[in-house]
Amino acid sequence: MRDGFQFVGRIPYPITEPKHLVVASEVATMDFLRSQGIPVPQIYSYSATSENAAGTEYMFMERTQGTNLGDIWFDLSEKARITVVTKLVELESRLFALAFPASGSLYYTKDLQTGIRKVKVAVANSALNNDFCIGPDTRLDLWYGKRGDIEIDRGPYSAGALTAGAKKENAYLTKFGQPLHPFQRLRREIYNYQKQSPLDHLDSLAKYLRVAPYLIPHNNETLNRPTLRHPDLQPNNVFVSDELEITGLIDWQHCAILPLFAQCGIPNSLQNYGDSVSESLATPELPAHFDELDDRSQFEQVLLLRRRQLHYFYVATTAKLNPTHYDALTYNFSMLRRKLFDHASCPWEGDNVTLKADLISLSENWSSIAAPEPGASGDTRTLCPISFTEDEVTECKRLNAAQIEADEQLQACRDVIGIGPEGWVPLEYYEETKQRALKLKADALEAAESEEERVRLGEHWIFDDFDEEVYS
Repeated sequence: MRDGFQFVGRIPYPITEPKHLVVASEVATMDFLRSQGIPVPQIYSYSATSENAAGTEYMFMERTQGTNLGDIWFDLSEKARITVVTKLVELESRLFALAFPASGSLYYTKDLQTGIRKVKVAVANSALNNDFCIGPDTRLDLWYGKRGDIEIDRGPYSAGALTAGAKKENAYLTKFGQPLHPFQRLRREIYNYQKQSPLDHLDSLAKYLRVAPYLIPHNNETLNRPTLRHPDLQPNNVFVSDELEITGLIDWQHCAILPLFAQCGIPNSLQNYGDSVSESLATPELPAHFDELDDRSQFEQVLLLRRRQLHYFYVATTAKLNPTHYDALTYNFSMLRRKLFDHASCPWEGDNVTLKADLISLSENWSSIAAPEPGASGDTRTLCPISFTEDEVTECKRLNAAQIEADEQLQACRDVIGIGPEGWVPLEYYEETKQRALKLKADALEAAESEEERVRLGEHWIFDDFDEEVYS
């Protein structure tokens, strides 16, 4: 402004739905957290409706002081990274300590229309007590594309959080489902470029809904406690001071309160799952023969060490500063429970394998996951309610391994041309990156072993534009 005052204005993307709930929930979440001493920007003004002079939903908020962590993350020393991870875990421990009466998303009571179910939230040590409530869950998966028009239960939940996503996708596919190529285009060759029927995924969703009640840790109330967590805890959403104190967390859009066992996990920017050293929680270090490696191999080993260190530091610090979260992370088959929940909730994109592979893993470990509770009589929980033939298991595992390999190839291609998962690249590197992408395509077409393969590559090239509307 003319007097030097600065603030941030935010409006939702055109594809963001439902805009009024998403904006209203983000505002209420930030105000609630700020009232609890969590460092989030102050909201100056907002509109959860487009019926205003701007013609759009909006929020005006404080400009966060400090440096965006994403701008310095890769230049930080090991000691500085440990400091930042420690601060993040400390902050998460404060979030995990907040008590809520149900799962869903936070709102001001006044922003939810009459008739929308809500559960009041008591706010300790705040003048805003009784102003907050939990209402419909705003996670993007529940509202993506035509899914937002389907009448299903989106909360607030007492016990339905684990099945809401699967029921949503079941309803969507029943009404709108059609054969699709896998969205991830490197996967399409696995299926000889044939479209996949949604019927197989509907069968997996039905199986998931049969086993979902057994995924709940019935013998541990803490793991079932409704817990709020940042929906995308990555460096670009964190601001720090020169002393690496956290001055602000931004981007609370689509934030949800969920049972702790479904909410826990290592943030994507810190985890290194799939690596045996990281998953064993062994202290990471460079290989003994590091000095004998060539420059490129040394560079790769340094990057690998960095990923392992972040994973290790986060888990070790969580064990010390946020034991509730650590207990959830290390609970019996915790990761498989979360994978089942997440994959059953995701919009179907021509992938009939990932959820099915999770269900097969569940059936193979059933006696360990769904064992009878202490003191329970009978063996009603020892029988798995789903089953697969030997041929089904073999074929699903083969396809799942092929898809994982295709995903790794895609990441390698992204690394070569220098883009993130959604294709974003800094403006100053755009033309250079575009040329690398064109060269990668030309090289791939030249290396094709037949004219048919060359045509298929051209039609399904991984970085070309294509119509995504059919997936929504």
